[in-house]
Amino acid sequence: MNTKYDLPIYWADHEDIAMGLYEKFGDAYNESKIYRVRFTDLLQWILELPNFKGTKEESNEGHLEQIQSAWVYEWRDNQ
Repeated sequence: MNTKYDLPIYWADHEDIAMGLYEKFGDAYNESKIYRVRFTDLLQWILELPNFKGTKEESNEGHLEQIQSAWVYEWRDNQ
């Protein structure tokens, strides 16, 4: 649960972003579904996370790929 005391999240915080995505979507996205998410959708979901302070302009494919992989690991850890 996010509170006003949580630290801000930026693009380099791949694991924190992945945890946020897992909290948001839970098991609705399994490993194969996560890897099929379009980067345009992933970008929008990240920008909507509570405490995410990065901007759309700061994003890049490398960040999105690492976040996608971290999300898969987060999903696996919760199975």
